[in-house]
Amino acid sequence: MYLDEQYAMYRMAYQFVSRDEYDVLYVNEQGNEIWLEKNAGKNSKVLRLINQGFDWKNHLKKDIAVVFQKVKAMKKFLRAKHIQIHNIYISEYAPVDSWEFLKQPMKLNEKQPITMKLYYLSNSHYEEEKQRLEKEIGISSLDVDFSNEETVKEERVASYKQFLRQRVLDDKKHTEGMFSFGKPRLTYIILLLCVSLFLMLETNGGSENIQTLIQFGAKFNPAIMEDGEWWRIVSSMFLHIGWLHLVMNMIAVYYLGTLVERIYGSLRFLIIYFLAGIGGGIASFAFSANIAAGASGALFGLFGALLFFGLHHRRIFFQTIGTNVIMLIGINIVFGFSIPAIDNGAHLGGLVAGFIASGIVHLPKQKEWGKQIGAVLVYLALAFGIIQYGVANNMSSPMYYIMQIDELVKEENYEQVITEANDALRNSEGDEKWRAAILFNRAYAYIKLNQQDLAIKDLKQSIQLDRNFPEAHYNLALIYYQQGNMEEAEELIEKAYQLDPNNDDFINMYEQITGEKVK
Repeated sequence: MYLDEQYAMYRMAYQFVSRDEYDVLYVNEQGNEIWLEKNAGKNSKVLRLINQGFDWKNHLKKDIAVVFQKVKAMKKFLRAKHIQIHNIYISEYAPVDSWEFLKQPMKLNEKQPITMKLYYLSNSHYEEEKQRLEKEIGISSLDVDFSNEETVKEERVASYKQFLRQRVLDDKKHTEGMFSFGKPRLTYIILLLCVSLFLMLETNGGSENIQTLIQFGAKFNPAIMEDGEWWRIVSSMFLHIGWLHLVMNMIAVYYLGTLVERIYGSLRFLIIYFLAGIGGGIASFAFSANIAAGASGALFGLFGALLFFGLHHRRIFFQTIGTNVIMLIGINIVFGFSIPAIDNGAHLGGLVAGFIASGIVHLPKQKEWGKQIGAVLVYLALAFGIIQYGVANNMSSPMYYIMQIDELVKEENYEQVITEANDALRNSEGDEKWRAAILFNRAYAYIKLNQQDLAIKDLKQSIQLDRNFPEAHYNLALIYYQQGNMEEAEELIEKAYQLDPNNDDFINMYEQITGEKVK
């Protein structure tokens, strides 16, 4: 009789897979347990067939509990929110005590409940339970012919086993194929380019020198807006600020880049990388006035590409890289919000842009032209909208004006410094520290233009707005000293020295005005 039960289990499994398009999740080594799954929209049907009997209902209940826990553990690998288990026992005898109440639908109460229906195909209830199974699952009649000779049954069992195991191997091969579509050649070129440009920065003033970064193409909002240098959005993707920044990003490029290039192929990878980097750069322009450089936007775009892959191959994604990818994204986002120096706008912009870019190129051998064209339109609309927001946001940002004024000071264009400072003061009402910095810069321009009275007025206002501004105290002390107003000069230089006792210019002027030596 054992052969009949085994034959029934494998014959049913074969029909579920070959006829009803179920996927094979697992076949155990002993050959008496098979797991199948079929996705239908938001629902997933999981069939567990087992050739095993239970003498008592308590033993059966323990097995049911184990099945619930197994499905709960594999829930993230399945492709739907709602999971229904059909737990099918095939055995010569049913439990001897009363167990029929277990045929009632069962539920594991969670946020997204898992439900189970049980079928016990014993000799005495085989046809009845089989018909109930067919009705509940919604399939045509399961054809199991027990009239065949034993040798025929044995041959068919062996054939069905081979068929199911081959399905598992084919799925494994298919999965491996998804991670070997392309060779990571472009990733290595990007690595080489980033390292080469970093060494160029280091030998031309240093990668942490602001002027060097601006000269070689870092994201610098005043140059983008005033001079139309939008190419900086792209060039900044390949520059890095300091050794730590370079090393961390290059490690990420190596691991993420090789993975994404293997999944998508080189051309798709390149498009995703550039569109993500551009998206991250546009977001950085819009939400941060600081000078910026680095591959972070493009790197987060590669995370977006992996999420797009996971959306289309949920089970493979979570069986392989999914948990680690989601955890790394979460850690980086939290880290980004926790540390002010990190350009979180570039990170999030790159993540979204990388996801959309993946929708534009799609996965290899998969075409959805309508959705791909839609993704192009979404990308362009978002880019245009964020740029418009960025222009308006920069025009109202004191930081933007300070950066612009600093560049004009370096160019010794003092008349333009005053013009820009006037605009900045009109757009920075209520922000006392920024206004103090703007007034300080305008005062410096007045000094250079020999308009001492206007410079004194601005410096006094600057100190009034920010009493802990040592440079403002120093410059005002210097003007008073040159005018012979020693009492005011001494009071101001003492304050500047107290605020920054390690500044050599402050020390020298303090000693010159007060006549006291600093120990």
